[in-house]
Amino acid sequence: MKINMKEFKGLRVTVMGLGLHGGGLQSALFLARHGADVTVTDLRDEKVLAPSLARLAGFPVSFVLGRHEERLFSDTDLVVKNPGVPKDSPFLATAKSSGIPIETDISLFLSLSSNPIIAVTGSKGKSTVASAIHYCLAARHKGARLGGNITVSPLGFVETLLPEEPVVLELSSWQLADLAGKAVLKPGISVITNIFPDHMNYYHGMDDYIADKKIIYRNQDAADSAVFNNDCPVTASAFADCRAQRYFFSKKPFGDEKRGAWMEGKQGIARIGDNKETLFDTAPLLKGSHNRMNLLCAGLACLLAGLDTGTISERLAGFPGIEHRLEAFLEHKGVIYYNDSAATIPHATIHAIRGCNRPLVLITGGTDKNIDFAPLLDVIGECEKIVLLAGTATNKLTGLLDEAGILFEGPYDELEKAVNRAVSFTSPGTSLLFSPGCASFGMFLNEFDRGRKFKAAVRKILGIKEE
Repeated sequence: MKINMKEFKGLRVTVMGLGLHGGGLQSALFLARHGADVTVTDLRDEKVLAPSLARLAGFPVSFVLGRHEERLFSDTDLVVKNPGVPKDSPFLATAKSSGIPIETDISLFLSLSSNPIIAVTGSKGKSTVASAIHYCLAARHKGARLGGNITVSPLGFVETLLPEEPVVLELSSWQLADLAGKAVLKPGISVITNIFPDHMNYYHGMDDYIADKKIIYRNQDAADSAVFNNDCPVTASAFADCRAQRYFFSKKPFGDEKRGAWMEGKQGIARIGDNKETLFDTAPLLKGSHNRMNLLCAGLACLLAGLDTGTISERLAGFPGIEHRLEAFLEHKGVIYYNDSAATIPHATIHAIRGCNRPLVLITGGTDKNIDFAPLLDVIGECEKIVLLAGTATNKLTGLLDEAGILFEGPYDELEKAVNRAVSFTSPGTSLLFSPGCASFGMFLNEFDRGRKFKAAVRKILGIKEE
C-alpha cells in the first residue's frame, strides 16, 4: 500500500538504532522534516554515535542513548528499526503486543515510491553488482539512484526522485527479513548473486538464511524477471518456487533450456530472446575472475532492464569498482596494496587471493560468525606470507593452519602492528592484500571503518600523506 508523506505529520515515531551506516539517520531526518515527533534510541553512547548525532544537530529529535526504554515501544504510533536490531528483541515484542507497526527505512521507501526497482542480494558480490548496474543505468537514466545495504538509505533521495527513473536496491538478508509479509517489495528485476554460509551466528542454519533471501522475489510474477547464479548449487536449484521469468549467469555456456549470460573466453555473451548478444569483450578495470562474473551478472540485469549492449559494454569496461572490495588503492615502489575489508566470509577471501598478482602477502582474520574456514586452506598456502589479525575466528584459523603445516605471523591485537609486519615482507613486484574473511566486531565499528583504518595505517607506515 502506497502512503503519502503528509501522513507522518504529528506521528509519534521511535527510531530504534541510529547506527553509523545512514539508515537510522536518514529515517530520523526524513520523519523530522515531515513533521513527526521523533525519538531516537540506541544502545551505543554519544561518543560512538558522534558522526550520526552531528548530522541531526538542529533538528527537533529527542534521544535516549546507551539504553532502550519500554515506553518508547508501547506509547508511540510507529517504530522504525535498524536492520541490525535482532528480530527477537524484547522491545520489538513489546511494540507488537501493543499493536504498534514496525517499519524500516527500506519498507517506508517502498511504501512511498512507485519507481521501477532492481533489487540485488547474495552472500557476496551484491554491492559490486548493484553498483555496476547503477553505473550502467546512469548512462541513459540521469535520475537513476542506488541505495540500501550499500550504506545509502533511499529515504535520503525519495523526495528528489524523478518519476519512472529506476532505483537499484542492494538488500541484505536482514533487510529482506524485515520486509517479510509486508507486500511492498515487488522488483521488476531481482538478482541473487550467490549463496554461501554467512551470519551463522545469527541464523539457526542455512535453510533460515535462504528463506530470508527468497523474500527478494516472493511478490514477483510472470511479468517480472529474476537472475540467478547457475554455477552456485544453491541458487541454481533452491529457488525453483520463483514465479518470475528466470535467467541465469555462468562461467560456461549452458543449454538452450535456460536463458541468461555466460562467458566464451573473455567475452560475456547473453541470450534473453532468440539471438545471442555480446555484453562485453574487453578486459574490465576490475581484477579477479569473480569480478568478471559480477560484471556478467550486472550486464544481464541491465539487458533485462532495456539497455542496449553497446552502452552496457562501454560502461562495464570502465566501471571502477567500489571501496573496500578488492580495492587497489595504492601502488608504491612496485608494491600494490589491496583493501578487501568487505570480505567478511572465507569464500570472499578465497576469491581475493585468486584475483591478486603473485607474490602475495596476506593480512586476514577477525571475529567469528560460526563459519567453517577449511575451504580457505585450498588457496591460502599460495601466499608468500600470512599475517593474522587477532579475533575469535582467527583462533579457529590458526588451528587449521597448524594442522596443514602452513606458517603464519601473529596474531596481532592491533591493526597497525599487523600492517607494519606485512609491509616488512613486501618488495617490488609484491601484492599486499588485506582480506579478513571475518566480521569486524571488536576492534572496529564495521568493515568500512576497518578498511579506512587499514588504508590509513599503510599510508602512515609508508610515510605517505592522506589524500
